[in-house]
Amino acid sequence: MWFEILPGLGIMGVCLVIPGVATAYIHRFTNGGKEKRVAHFPYQWSLMERDRRVSGVNCYYKSKVRCFSDANHLPGLR
Repeated sequence: MWFEILPGLGIMGVCLVIPGVATAYIHRFTNGGKEKRVAHFPYQWSLMERDRRVSGVNCYYKSKVRCFSDANHLPGLR
């Protein structure tokens, strides 16, 4: 009957979904817990390059974070 194809169809569907989901998790793991950024336009690419330069570690996905001890040296944050 027609319902005999459902198990095979389900297995094929799962096999097609696994690589896409695994890729998203691998990108998140390698990018420090953040989603992969995609630059479709030159403006987005320039923002990613700016983030890479500003972070100081040559990675666009790491943020530049100051410690609380640095706040003592800044006059506006006392």
